[in-house]
Amino acid sequence: MLEVRVARKIAEAEGVCSFELAAANGAELPAFTAGSHIDVHVAPGIVRQYSLCNSPHERGRYLIAVLDEPASRGGSRGMHADVQEGSRLTIGVPRNLFDLDLGGDRYLLFAGGIGITPMLAMAHSLLAAGKRFELHYCGRSIERLAFLGLLNEAPFAKHLRVHVDSGPVEQGLDAARVLASPAQGDQLYVCGPAGFMSHIQTTAKASGWSDRQLHREDFAAPPQVLEGDQAFEIELSRSGRVLQVPAQKTALEVLLAHDVAIESACEQGICGTCITRVLAGEPDHRDQYLDAAEHARNDSFTPCCSRSRSPRLVLDL
Repeated sequence: MLEVRVARKIAEAEGVCSFELAAANGAELPAFTAGSHIDVHVAPGIVRQYSLCNSPHERGRYLIAVLDEPASRGGSRGMHADVQEGSRLTIGVPRNLFDLDLGGDRYLLFAGGIGITPMLAMAHSLLAAGKRFELHYCGRSIERLAFLGLLNEAPFAKHLRVHVDSGPVEQGLDAARVLASPAQGDQLYVCGPAGFMSHIQTTAKASGWSDRQLHREDFAAPPQVLEGDQAFEIELSRSGRVLQVPAQKTALEVLLAHDVAIESACEQGICGTCITRVLAGEPDHRDQYLDAAEHARNDSFTPCCSRSRSPRLVLDL
């Protein structure tokens, strides 16, 4: 864990604030790569993940941006309302689940709204590596696009393409045209709302892009509890205790309510913090962290969102 202070807080766009973080002791911060995020302890019991958006070559600061979500469970609302310049925060070291592969020839970056945050760091890295790229920045209106002033200046401006719903028709995103005729060395990175990312990916695949060329980062997972979900049991192998997980609660909620020691952060199946080993039973995987092969092995379980296809799961807890 690192203690940082908020050196600057800036209103970057409608509903979006950026926070420049510096080490509280004045030292250099741990290095990171484009696509990395940090865990921010917003308040007791509230940990959220935010992408780093500044250049990875910088060691004196981390820059994050936070959208004030109407449905906030305390994270974004707390950052906007309670965190000010001079505030102290505890953060985790950078982790990267959305790594930028610099082995490509040309890059198409698609950012939807607050999805600009990892893309800005990627743009910094692509510029430093001398790579060809386009940054397609999409949003409802110009007023909602954070960092637009920075991106409209050199050296980013010639790579930037802005698409807003409230603008002229010709300013809209024609994804099929942009994604047409991909070359073998092309790479596509997308971040933003789930529907936006699905549209880009579906269009890319229809245009001939392969899975290995497509990369996305989810900021939110689908709902953890669905209509028709059934109760199931969790057996804790180390103690033999058996806990009941009702249909309307997550396994993580039940574990924490029974004082089972387990680390958690995003509570949406995105960060991987709460992953637990499965000793018996078949999980119903609903996370965005494990890949298809890991899901198929059925030996890992994300209790914050996943459930069970079998009546009981035996966990290594």
